Amino acid sequence: MKIILAKPRGFCAGVTRAIESVEKALAKFGPPVYVRHEIVHNKFVVESLRKKGAIFVSEVDQIPVGAIAIFSAHGVSDKVEEDAAKRGLDVIDATCPLVSKVHREAKKYEEEDYEIILIGHRGHPEVAGTSGRVKKDVILVTSEEDARNVEIKNSAKIAYVTQTTLSVDDTKKIAEILEKRFPQMQQGLATKDICYATQNRQDAVRSLTKMVDVLLVIGAQNSSNSNRLRDLGEECRLKSYLINGAADVEPHWFVGVENIGLTAGASAPEILVQEVVEKIREIANADVPVSDMNGIVENTFFALPRKVRK
Repeated sequence: MKIILAKPRGFCAGVTRAIESVEKALAKFGPPVYVRHEIVHNKFVVESLRKKGAIFVSEVDQIPVGAIAIFSAHGVSDKVEEDAAKRGLDVIDATCPLVSKVHREAKKYEEEDYEIILIGHRGHPEVAGTSGRVKKDVILVTSEEDARNVEIKNSAKIAYVTQTTLSVDDTKKIAEILEKRFPQMQQGLATKDICYATQNRQDAVRSLTKMVDVLLVIGAQNSSNSNRLRDLGEECRLKSYLINGAADVEPHWFVGVENIGLTAGASAPEILVQEVVEKIREIANADVPVSDMNGIVENTFFALPRKVRK
């Protein structure tokens, strides 16, 4: 039995920037600092930051007046920014720059009087943030069925943006339905908003599934990009499991298995990958060899928010 690690896997530049924003704020201003929602969708990361002095809240009205407040990587609506200003909060915006790019696109479409479709998952914080960046109602399309049935007031002026962490293949299918129904809609731009890291991790898993007998994806249950990696494994007819970490690994998954594929969503730290490797070795009672698949080396870097730079 051997383990093959996906490449790339784990933290993306936006997640690294968000986590470092909290750590730098704690170092510069001292605890506590307040974070609206989970800074990224990973319990291990959140608990690590909580131990250092970060306090996670649901909404800004739970943050003391004048305190340091950090917005998560998923982005926030205009209303959240306004509410923070009313409380005199010292805001550090850790929104992923690629999410901010989608916000700017949505505002541009609104200024040009387009009707806006948002392809994404209902209830996801990124969707809430993007929807709340424009004053007009955004039409949420979550599936191919939605795309077939959505009603548009003015099909002559319609555009779409997407959540950054979607399945590349699913998004293309949804966009193709919309483009066929509304020929004057922007064409061939289905994946323009999906982030490089999401696409790279999906491409890596697609290649990995051809080499392995079972796929383990480390990521939170509420992590959109991690769920898409597990879904992709299943679509490739591979037994695929989404796990928080080593404690979730079940010995019976490896009965008759020769090659184990292991990857991590964009919010999952490498330490969890190594812990899962050790857990598999413990189950096998052997020094199971580990290798990295050939893959893209990511060099993307996002500068920290100004308030936490040295």
